[in-house]
Amino acid sequence: MAIKIISAILLLVAVFMGLKQGWAMFSGKPEMLDMFSKWNVNKTGLAINGAITMLSALLLLHPKTFVWGNFLMAAGILLIMCFHLMDRDLKGFAIELPFLLINFMLITCTTH
Repeated sequence: MAIKIISAILLLVAVFMGLKQGWAMFSGKPEMLDMFSKWNVNKTGLAINGAITMLSALLLLHPKTFVWGNFLMAAGILLIMCFHLMDRDLKGFAIELPFLLINFMLITCTTH
């Protein structure tokens, strides 16, 4: 029972954060533009990344696409983590790490 409650909370957090951050990227929020521009990602690339992030969050809500949504979201987070590591930005890397772990924990908790 506790695992189901934890899974539900993690799912809500992942969906909320995916939609929130995806929308920030898709709509070109200044802080997102600043962050991604240092990695040579233009506004169009940022919008595409945001759309994929929002899509992956929505895929989490459907049982048949749940695992795909998790892997897609984890891939996007991993991409950002790699960008941070290229800049030797360990703080940025560390900030992304819990979100990556949420996706892996969701897969682990719900597939057993």
